Amino acid sequence: MFATLKLTLLLLALGFSQGLQHDYIDELDEEAEAERVVGPSKYGSLWPLPQKVKISDVSFKLSSASFRISDAKESSAGPGCSLLQTAYRRYYEYVFGSAKRQELSGRTGPAVLPELQVWITSPDSECDGYPSVASDESYELTVDQPYAVLKAPTVWGALHGLETFSQLVYEDEYGAKSINQSTISDFPRFAHRGILLDSSRHFLPIKVLLANLETMAMNKFNVFHWHIVDDQSFPYLSRTFPQLSQQGAYHPYTHVYTPADVKMVIEFGRLRGIRVIPEFDTPGHTQSWGKGQKDLLTPCYSGSKPSGSFGPVNPILNTTYDFMSQFFKEISTVFPDAYVHLGGDEVDFRCWMSNPDIQKFMDQQGFGHDYSKLESFYIQKLLNIVATTQKGYIIWQEVFDNGVKLKPDTVVHVWIGGGANDEMSKVTAAGYTTILSAPWYLDYISYAQDWQKYYKVEPLSFNGTEEQKKLVIGGEACLWGEYVDATNLTPRLWPRASAVAERLWSAVDVTDINDAFNRLSVHRCRMVARGIPAEPLFSSYCPQEYKGI
Repeated sequence: MFATLKLTLLLLALGFSQGLQHDYIDELDEEAEAERVVGPSKYGSLWPLPQKVKISDVSFKLSSASFRISDAKESSAGPGCSLLQTAYRRYYEYVFGSAKRQELSGRTGPAVLPELQVWITSPDSECDGYPSVASDESYELTVDQPYAVLKAPTVWGALHGLETFSQLVYEDEYGAKSINQSTISDFPRFAHRGILLDSSRHFLPIKVLLANLETMAMNKFNVFHWHIVDDQSFPYLSRTFPQLSQQGAYHPYTHVYTPADVKMVIEFGRLRGIRVIPEFDTPGHTQSWGKGQKDLLTPCYSGSKPSGSFGPVNPILNTTYDFMSQFFKEISTVFPDAYVHLGGDEVDFRCWMSNPDIQKFMDQQGFGHDYSKLESFYIQKLLNIVATTQKGYIIWQEVFDNGVKLKPDTVVHVWIGGGANDEMSKVTAAGYTTILSAPWYLDYISYAQDWQKYYKVEPLSFNGTEEQKKLVIGGEACLWGEYVDATNLTPRLWPRASAVAERLWSAVDVTDINDAFNRLSVHRCRMVARGIPAEPLFSSYCPQEYKGI
């Protein structure tokens, strides 16, 4: 059983037998680097682990010449569902790769599995729609004679089931493909399973974004949180305010995302069951906005004279809110998801404090010297603007912490470490839906297997009632871009983010770090075989190594 897995894991074991032959062994976390019990997992290389899995020793051969993925005749999605048809072709390629189309020889041996039938059971397959936080992502997969069956209420579950089917396939030393008789019933533990990428500190070419959306699908992530602009640059090309990227991008032609680029990212994600949620963070993190939008930012003062520098968005001018109204009206039409991320974190009050017009406004409003009240004044007006576009909104935790009046359906994003459990308790006690990122800042790197600490996180470990814990809809792994661009983003993210993927998808009791290592090692090699430069977990090698550019 699992011939390739045995071979691969044998090689991994050989890597381990080398030991840690470095003088700085004492500096390592010895517990984290202790030798693992290396051997094939009874779950093969499934990642993230499905909710219920039964894999028998009975195997079937797969022939590249005759195997088909097709619509079951009862399915509500037929040949006209391009989302599924392109997925069938994609996963056929993943299973068989560039192998020559060969019929299996006539010699006696395991039976051949001729077909995988995909049966969408709901009257509305959602084939032409967009995934949402309420999407049904469940599926059931049965691999047996006379053919395999993948049943799912919607196309979103079917996409996950196709990925699982491809992960069950293994090959022998001669390249022959097999799959074992299996029964899988699966659904995600959390509805929001995201990756944040930052395209402002460094511009990320479309090719890199698409490659990571592809890899997200391999790991059953379903939200791309696109931190598209920040202080450093404004690469989003706005139809309404083209001067924002003209002046605020690193380069107005080569370092921008055109409307066509954005549309491509959204559709590429949709075809893989991934939501694209943009983040336009204000009132802080907006230096690049001010280059193309006059009077948007607050002039800072040195004594009684302007210093020439600018601070956060100017919250006291009507023109600010006119601009925001037009801008977010555009965003609501460009990005189809029901939510937009409005940021609201790390607002530096010093510039506001220095500005005499702001001081006068504070007195008129009765805010005294409490600048968090001014921040709340701005955020409240912005939330009202965004609400008119029929979008829900996600905000970083500071907005909640500062007492801004929020709509009941606001999603609060917890990111500050060292107190995240207390914050989760407070936010959920106040009745707000919550997303966790605090323990999953993947831009912090270290020697050794840091994927393990991400894997060991339990999102619901905070003190709270069952009702509070139901308000946690999931989490996101964040890769901020100060030290990351197209050259190193993908290997830095994968397979470290895969640890977060399993924590957010699999059952709460899936915590065996040895089993996780054995499955993740092979899953990482599968990503490499699919062209993704995912970094190694430890000393090892893959049957198909990454070939480079």
